[in-house]
Amino acid sequence: MKLIVKWLLSATALLAVAYLYSGVVVSSFGAALIAAFVIGLFNMILRPILVLLTLPVTVLTLGLFLFVINALMFWAAAGVLDGFYVRGFGAALLGSLIYSAFGVVIDSAIERLFLK
Repeated sequence: MKLIVKWLLSATALLAVAYLYSGVVVSSFGAALIAAFVIGLFNMILRPILVLLTLPVTVLTLGLFLFVINALMFWAAAGVLDGFYVRGFGAALLGSLIYSAFGVVIDSAIERLFLK
């Protein structure tokens, strides 16, 4: 149940990102559901590999390169999906920052909701 709630809230957060920032376009809630799933899948599978491969650069930039990796995951998801569009890397960077901020709020709310 917790996973489904997080997925639905993440899709809603993606719609909110598209509403707040014109560099990200989501055509429908269904597209947002699929995009949230793909972003989560990319973050689960590809992100650890990229973090490991770019560890020297990440250490050199004091962790700031992780923002670039997040943007790449966001942009890659937009590249493989219809109904989810990001206007370039800069838009992916800003969109992923907003989406991550929503993700922190969602994680906090879910922890409080399912704390029982």
